Amino acid sequence: MKFKELIKKLGSSKKPLLAVLIDPDKFNPVLIRIANKSKVACFLVGGSELEKGDVTKTILAIKKISKIPVILFPGNETQLSKHADGLLLLSLLSGRNPDYLISKHITAAPLIKKMKLEHLPTAYLLIDGGLTSTTERVTGTLPLDPKNKTFIINTAIAAQQLGFKAIYLEAGSGAKTSVAAPLIKNIKKEVTLPLIVGGGIDSKRKTEEIIKAGANMIVIGNALEKNVFLLTEISKCF
Repeated sequence: MKFKELIKKLGSSKKPLLAVLIDPDKFNPVLIRIANKSKVACFLVGGSELEKGDVTKTILAIKKISKIPVILFPGNETQLSKHADGLLLLSLLSGRNPDYLISKHITAAPLIKKMKLEHLPTAYLLIDGGLTSTTERVTGTLPLDPKNKTFIINTAIAAQQLGFKAIYLEAGSGAKTSVAAPLIKNIKKEVTLPLIVGGGIDSKRKTEEIIKAGANMIVIGNALEKNVFLLTEISKCF
């Protein structure tokens, strides 16, 4: 029920949501406790690649100290867990690597079914954020050029036509620049799908700009790894 309620809220443009991205390699219980006192709608757990972190152990550790929903944000089919409250089922629509468009999904399909994971089919659009992201390196795909607004908007329209239920606009972890507010606003005019925006959001000012542009969910990750107390400040925007 947690996941269904979250998705219902996500569809309301009048009530933007705040999500905290947790990389299992960099799990910090202090951040979870701060989130408990902030306006955090959910945790997203996962990463483009994991070295030592374990998704299931991270989820269980979060659930011991928080009742906030924990949603899978998997880098690949190995990052699934029955203990999650739901799953963002991502397809890298910005790239042309068939593994991340459909092949890995076929491998994951029986696991998702067996685990009975509720999921949200999400079009993942990697936008150039000024540096080479882990997603770019791992998937072997190039990010979309933010100057080519028409192509990005048409990709978002295609995502809606293909039946995706949400669009994730990602500038990349630790990006120099976040997804530009005018681009978000232009996409919002052309599609009715909820927009999730992440990457390079490291201040209250940027958060306010992206909310004003029409984002339904803001995802903060790398910035909180550097300063957990930033969450308290950003939470004031919600």
